[in-house]
Amino acid sequence: MLRVFGAAAVLAAGVIAPAGLPGAPALAAPQGVVANDARLAGDRERTRFIADLSKKVDVHVYALGNPYRVIVDAADVHFQMPRGIGKKQRGLVTAFRYGLFAPGKSRIVLDVRGPFLIDKYFVLEPRDDQPARLVVDLVPTDEKTFADKLGKAKEARTKASAVPLPQAPKRPANAKPIVVLDPGHGGVDPGASSANGVAEKGVVLKFGKRLKEKLLATGRYEVYMTREDDTFLPLKERVAIAQKKGAGLFLSIHADYFPAEIDDARGATVYTLSEQASDAEARALAAKENFSDAIAGVELPEESDEVVANILIDLAQRETKNRSVVFARSIVGELAAKGTLHDKRLRSAGFRVLKAPDVPSVLLELGFLSNADDEKQLTSEAWRDRMATSVTAAIDGYFNKRIARSPF
Repeated sequence: MLRVFGAAAVLAAGVIAPAGLPGAPALAAPQGVVANDARLAGDRERTRFIADLSKKVDVHVYALGNPYRVIVDAADVHFQMPRGIGKKQRGLVTAFRYGLFAPGKSRIVLDVRGPFLIDKYFVLEPRDDQPARLVVDLVPTDEKTFADKLGKAKEARTKASAVPLPQAPKRPANAKPIVVLDPGHGGVDPGASSANGVAEKGVVLKFGKRLKEKLLATGRYEVYMTREDDTFLPLKERVAIAQKKGAGLFLSIHADYFPAEIDDARGATVYTLSEQASDAEARALAAKENFSDAIAGVELPEESDEVVANILIDLAQRETKNRSVVFARSIVGELAAKGTLHDKRLRSAGFRVLKAPDVPSVLLELGFLSNADDEKQLTSEAWRDRMATSVTAAIDGYFNKRIARSPF
């Protein structure tokens, strides 16, 4: 999770990291279409995006605004792109990235610097020694024309993507508590990456799987993960999974990142939900995390900051917030005793992924990918095992306290 300061920096930094970096879980040998290279051509009057494919594939291409993006969706495309591709700007495109968006669905996202039109797009059959090619041509336009073109298609997509509020299943009073683990990012959204190219999405997935093993080994819990592989999941769907499962705890797992000029930040940090951020860094971190959907090409809700803040307060009922704080303190206590914390304070901000009104929810930053020592730990199986043991103890402590001291 890239730590930045200020909304403008969040938007600028959050949209340029391509997927497919080292540190992501290895994929099985591809059986479908393979995309192995991509490039930009042209200038600001006409910009062309070209991707080389192993064979022709059907694509769905459309535009999104706020921020300006081109979305290219296709089924069963496996990306084997050169490392670092997608970061260079050219013409209207400032960056592009790619990855799994859902099971069996692949996505390419182009970030565009201003209002634009998709002039045309097509996929060419392979010919002679040339691969199949996906081509997307963009031209500039004015804001009114862009908005008009978005029109009804945008409204239809918004309705289609609406997720109804899930109802938690009825369970017997003596049922095991349910814990939902949420490895952040995934697929088309790689999250932060270290100087060595270790991607956050892979680090947190490996930790989530180890923590699940530890929790199941206690025999005390039912444990579910929001994602088990390198697939993207929108923030609202992560929340919905916790609610649908009837979770007693929800833990969102991330790995932080500080700007290059701050090289001594290391250790874990624990966050809960609040209307007012505990500090400027927590506010910037929440803004970046909440921008994850935009990075993956999900249409963002058009809400003012005031409306979002009110929703967060309305959703986060007092009892749920209190239980979240108790859980957060349990994690801090365990990690502080082992000297693995960056900050012993409980920090908070308006994280969308923590907004389930009926599920105690905490976001855990395992460490800093920007710190070489933390990077070594985050990629160490032995460290992962020790950290998972500590978090398991914290979860045990939370549920023991609830049993001993109702209502917590």
